[in-house]
Amino acid sequence: MGKRHPSSKHPTPDASRFTACVFRTPWGWMGVSETKKGIDAVVLPKASRQAVLCELQTSSAELLNDQASTRLREAQAQLIDYLSGTRRSFDLSLDLSRGTSFQRKVWQTLRRVAYGELRSYQWVAVRVGGRQYARAVGNAVGANPMPIVIPCHRIVAQDASLGGFSCGLPTKRKLLTLEGTLAELRPRRS
Repeated sequence: MGKRHPSSKHPTPDASRFTACVFRTPWGWMGVSETKKGIDAVVLPKASRQAVLCELQTSSAELLNDQASTRLREAQAQLIDYLSGTRRSFDLSLDLSRGTSFQRKVWQTLRRVAYGELRSYQWVAVRVGGRQYARAVGNAVGANPMPIVIPCHRIVAQDASLGGFSCGLPTKRKLLTLEGTLAELRPRRS
């Protein structure tokens, strides 16, 4: 796989990348990576281990599944518990350095949206500088490198329709169903 464009969701790993692990969940294969500062990427469930490796842009040789750090093992356990419906929040050290200062501000705001709550892009925009930033907020939400842990799936359109999701609308629907909020949304008009 070639190098990704710098604006892609998961930039090419750099020297600060520490370790990564790929694991099976009830929803499919997932991956997590970390730097020395904290968890820096989460790959949502995919059909194959190889698909997760491609998204993490790592090789099997760089994985530490059997000898994963305590932080990676904890992230794995918390993600599995969340997808199983037994966890509602995450207690992990995160490394947000992949993002711009604006993106980091948006991601920190997303972390305040609790399990079972929905917020709009405008709601986030007001908290990071003003309603005029709604489009920029959408771009920052789409660049989130740690979906679920930074709950971008809880952000919906102002009209209470589903909106978008960089990991695909079927996954967003499934996450919102897990949290019991999908029924609160309006169907999108054709």
